[in-house]
Amino acid sequence: MKHILQQPKGKIFMSNAFIHAERSAKKWGGDPKDYRAIHMWFDQVKSHIGDNRHRAVLHNAWGIHLAIEVFGDFITNSAGHRVFVKELGEQHVFEDLGFIPSLGDCLASLKLEPWLAGALVRSEGRPARIVAGSQSP
Repeated sequence: MKHILQQPKGKIFMSNAFIHAERSAKKWGGDPKDYRAIHMWFDQVKSHIGDNRHRAVLHNAWGIHLAIEVFGDFITNSAGHRVFVKELGEQHVFEDLGFIPSLGDCLASLKLEPWLAGALVRSEGRPARIVAGSQSP
């Protein structure tokens, strides 16, 4: 079941890695620097997709799982407290989206392009190349 974060009337939650890190430090102690790498990791797709579509890649349950694979089960902050990466990921996604979607939720409206199925047109016995979303021999 999805849990929707209720926003105060007239307020819109917007965040970036530094604000997420400050909120993490407030919640779990330590310094925002303790958390910055994890929050920057979640937002790394912004460098390739400059709008909110970047969130479809890692802002979901699968992205939280990947964060655990990358950073380990927990970090130890500068105050000496163990903080679970799963909770940091959930905090990040929940603050940005108001709930934690599945990867399927994020990809549900993705147009199924032929190249996603491996349907390449062959020309003169050679595999076709995919160039910027189009097929060329």
